[in-house]
Amino acid sequence: MNPTPAFDMVLFGGTGDLVMRKLLPALYQAHAAGSLNNNGRVLALGRKDWSREQYLAFVEEHARVHIKEYFDVGQWQHFCERIDYYRLDASDAAGYPGLAEKLAGHPQRVVVCYLATAPDLFAGICENLAAVGLNDKHVRVVLEKPLGHDLASSNAINDAVAKHFAEDQLYRIDHYLGKESVQNLLAIRFGNSLFEPLWRREWVRDVQITIAEDLGVESRGDFYDGTGALRDMVQNHLLQLLCFVAMEPPASLDADAIRDEKLKVVKSLRPFTPDDVLNKTVRGQYKSGAVGGRPVKGYLEEDHIPAGSRTETFVAIKAEIDNWRWAGVPFFLRTGKRLQERVAEIVINFRDVPHKLVPGPSGLPANQLVIRLQPEESIRLHFMAKAPGDSLVLQPTYLNLDFHEMSRSRRADAYERLLLDVIRGSLALFMRRDELVEAWRWVEPILDTWETATTPPKQYTAGSWGPAASSALLSRNGVAWHEES
Repeated sequence: MNPTPAFDMVLFGGTGDLVMRKLLPALYQAHAAGSLNNNGRVLALGRKDWSREQYLAFVEEHARVHIKEYFDVGQWQHFCERIDYYRLDASDAAGYPGLAEKLAGHPQRVVVCYLATAPDLFAGICENLAAVGLNDKHVRVVLEKPLGHDLASSNAINDAVAKHFAEDQLYRIDHYLGKESVQNLLAIRFGNSLFEPLWRREWVRDVQITIAEDLGVESRGDFYDGTGALRDMVQNHLLQLLCFVAMEPPASLDADAIRDEKLKVVKSLRPFTPDDVLNKTVRGQYKSGAVGGRPVKGYLEEDHIPAGSRTETFVAIKAEIDNWRWAGVPFFLRTGKRLQERVAEIVINFRDVPHKLVPGPSGLPANQLVIRLQPEESIRLHFMAKAPGDSLVLQPTYLNLDFHEMSRSRRADAYERLLLDVIRGSLALFMRRDELVEAWRWVEPILDTWETATTPPKQYTAGSWGPAASSALLSRNGVAWHEES
């Protein structure tokens, strides 16, 4: 792969958890792979009055430990030569002239400002950048989620940012879209004649999209209790995956061609009435249990969670797409904390054969495509074949595409791929504003109905797959979750 253009990567929130756990390790991997231009710098910003050496010592302690593979001491030292530190309070305009001066003298460089901060700082940061001329066409801004608490607050943030930056300078990031298996979803759909004719209502019975976590809220109690699973995971990650499954073939791989098709999907989602919310959604909250054989606390016993909180830690939704391709096919979305295992997957269940000519197990879909995003990335096609022996009886089997086994070459992780896309100016895997607006419009009736509901979230035991109502949601449609079938 050709190296990026020359760049300055400016990391707001440079001492924070996201920068240490994800961004610096991702940039190191890109550096070690030769993907970064030699004339590329990383400038971390923070409020601490540190020298460059003090910051590098902090990076050594807090970022290096998150590089689990392909670590080389020499490459790490070479990478650290790219890193500089500048003391800046992001909310104080007085520090921005110095930032502009530090970036001056290299007009040919791409400047990427990654806002790894709280969203309520986005507007002020963008205003301060513009005030010192750091908003011309070579400057790009990466916005981390969550972009707002609802449609109104999301619009307020986007309006404020749009005063100073054009839409093609804004990169609203969702790291799930950088995963190898999501990229392969597009390749499988649009690079093969095998699947595309079957990818429609005539042949697909249902679609299940799951992002399950075995962790609890950990140290994020304050943030999480004001957010909940619907805002944290459904409105962005799950809807993005739904769009990639359901979108029509784009005219090209141009960013807007892809994002136009994703927008059509979100606009085709059937809106929820209050009755729909009661019948087609499940919200849950974990109670004490055991995960991996270890006892864990319930949500209400976690640190910084107020007594009696009704914040949901689990969501299951039956979504429906009112268009020609998908009419009548339910899309089941599910996410939760403290579930049985950490897994993210997309399951396409195809319709059964019209006539059972050969006997076989009942209750299993004849054909199923399972696209696993984490912990390992793979694509598995399940089908029926003859069982060994002298009788003609079917048994389930599968073809497995394991990306680790298929290719021993290093694969870029999600953040690495997306950071390279930003530097190169590729917007295809980033949300456009109109898509974000439609996503909030679809989610808001659920939020509003839950807010006024008198019933609390349904309890589920930590270490389970969520409340029983989640299984009932599917059984009413004559199907079951992937792990239950």
